Amino acid sequence: MKKTTAPVARIKLRKGERFILFIIGIFALLTPISIVYSYASLSSSNIEVEKLKKEIEKQENVNAGLSMQVDELASLSNIQDIAKAYGLSYNNDNIIIIR
Repeated sequence: MKKTTAPVARIKLRKGERFILFIIGIFALLTPISIVYSYASLSSSNIEVEKLKKEIEKQENVNAGLSMQVDELASLSNIQDIAKAYGLSYNNDNIIIIR
């Protein structure tokens, strides 16, 4: 007993339909690739942002330390000590007050 198989019905597509299917196939392939690429570029951007934040934090710490040094060097007692070391004296009579 031979089994007979029915011939497979092939659907004939027109030129425009083939083109549309080709474009859909291209989009189906490119969509996941573009998503992965955008996530990768976002990740690298986030890494750069974190590096810059750390750099800013370091610079703020340096600036705070320098500001403390400026305040220390500009204190009245330090200025008076340096003036005495160079032989200068504080004479209150030489101060003129303008009102």
